[in-house]
Amino acid sequence: MSMDRLIEKIIKLNNPTVVGLDPKLEFIPDFIKEQAFSEHGVNLTGAAQAVLMFNKGLIDSLHDIVPAVKPQAAYYEMLGYEGVKVLYQTQKYAHQKGMYIITDGKRNDIGATMQAYAAAHLGTISLLKEHEAFIADSLTVNGYLGTDGIEPLLDIAKKYDKSIFVLVKTSNPSSGELQDLKLENGLSVYEQMGKMCERWGKELPGRYGYSGVGAVVGATYPEQITTLREQLPGTFFLIPGYGAQGASAKDVAKAFDSNGIGGIVNSSRAIMCAYKKEKCDEQDFAGAARREAIRMRGELMLSL
Repeated sequence: MSMDRLIEKIIKLNNPTVVGLDPKLEFIPDFIKEQAFSEHGVNLTGAAQAVLMFNKGLIDSLHDIVPAVKPQAAYYEMLGYEGVKVLYQTQKYAHQKGMYIITDGKRNDIGATMQAYAAAHLGTISLLKEHEAFIADSLTVNGYLGTDGIEPLLDIAKKYDKSIFVLVKTSNPSSGELQDLKLENGLSVYEQMGKMCERWGKELPGRYGYSGVGAVVGATYPEQITTLREQLPGTFFLIPGYGAQGASAKDVAKAFDSNGIGGIVNSSRAIMCAYKKEKCDEQDFAGAARREAIRMRGELMLSL
């Protein structure tokens, strides 16, 4: 099962982290942009190629110590069809290097539309033979349309051995405006969503006690993440909020079980832009990313 592969990769590398590939142009070293614009023009094509060069450099530097990458679709879509092509190329390159891929798309719809999203990101399209539009192991989704928006994903995930991560308790400051509200059954909205993840997950059981339906749970709310870990014993967590958003390794540790598994912690800007923080030569951007990933791994593992 897909989530089993992620867990096994985490155990093998002793590293419960995922690198978010959210490549704004200002994050990319000048020498890469200059080369891409020189070869392709100062246009969307040039920008997209700069992103691809940057991503490949990061993947080359990280693939043997970090189990997964999480490209955020928005940063590719804003570069139009050239950017969407680079999203696919980035996924393909990461897979070639043995990395698990979580596409951060937060897709949400029902019926045939959700089936189309599921086929695009997790399944295949039939054109005389089957073709993969994108190459991902997992997709982030919004479950607030209820089961109608999740069932099409479960069918595809089961058929093609994929997984999903459902938004449950997000890390942004205003998440409580809706997610913390209490329902008539006494649960908060986010607790109810977590309970639904446990139910949906029964369709995708795994060998390690965690299903193929994971939950996005922000480490910026350590009390809530503690509660959810107790309430959702069969749900694997994707954990944003560490580092730049303020959550510490101690906060993150609350998401893990007694065996030190149960979640994967995201870091985007801190790793991508480590060369800026170090103030090292930008030619060493990938080396700086590797050093930050190793530092993060050590900090997290000490807390588990």
